[in-house]
Amino acid sequence: MFLKNYRHVIIIFFFGLLLFRRSRASSFIYASCSQGKYDPITPFQAHLTSLLASLVAGAPLALYNSYSVGDNSTLPPGLAAFGLFQCRSDLPPGDCAACVRDAVEQLALDCPRSFAGSLQLASCFVRYSNENFLGKPDASLVFRLCNAASGGGATAAPGDAAAFLRQREAVLADLLSAASYRVSTSGTVQGDAQCLGDLVAADCAACLAQAVAQLRAVCGDALSADVYLAQCYARYWAPAHYFQAAITAEDSHDHGHTARNVAIVLGSLAGLLLVIILLSFVKRTCKLFHFLPPSFLPSSCFKICSCLEN
Repeated sequence: MFLKNYRHVIIIFFFGLLLFRRSRASSFIYASCSQGKYDPITPFQAHLTSLLASLVAGAPLALYNSYSVGDNSTLPPGLAAFGLFQCRSDLPPGDCAACVRDAVEQLALDCPRSFAGSLQLASCFVRYSNENFLGKPDASLVFRLCNAASGGGATAAPGDAAAFLRQREAVLADLLSAASYRVSTSGTVQGDAQCLGDLVAADCAACLAQAVAQLRAVCGDALSADVYLAQCYARYWAPAHYFQAAITAEDSHDHGHTARNVAIVLGSLAGLLLVIILLSFVKRTCKLFHFLPPSFLPSSCFKICSCLEN
């Protein structure tokens, strides 16, 4: 009886959970755009539009794929479009598709008319360019994030600093063996790493070795750190401290996207709470209508109450 009377509230509650889950999967990490801009209504714009549509269409079918549209051998150089997408290997196809779609939409806003652009969300990555980068080794730094509390701040982690560093080193050592996507845990420290799907094992290992080396050298004993290279990333965190991180990358203004995502989630949940309160109030009011003659109120009021009660 309880489920019948409050099924509307239950449906709204689960809708809120799905919204929060998708928001987490689509949390913004960084975007990188070329300074060069293309003119609208050009062959490259048509090729790019087709390429981005292919990324979105391919995401429900695979966790990684690359595409090219146009042929630089028959066109003036720079008019063909090359791109790829990749999702975490633990992501269901539907979530991968939604993440890539969100990334493509956001990339169009962040990199308008750019010849090249890349965007990393929490669960997926998209990149395009007018130059063929597919399959070519590239270990350049794209984004780095280190926890603001380092040095003596490591004592804030569970246990002493030495224990934290041992756990972190165990996680980093495990991440070095990641072939595609890998999650590792040691004590209170967690981490994950991933290489692009077009990297062979040797190139993946070399990329991760550079990423881990930067985590150690640049972030020191920070309680959380992320390093994103062009073709791989590695990161670790002590859960209680991950969201206290400070951005130390080139595009520090990108942190505003994360704040915006949080605001959207909180605003949505607040709206759902108001709807639940309103439905509860209406149902209580409907109980009073049973004591009134039918002619006292418009028939629409009784219809609304009948729908809620059924």
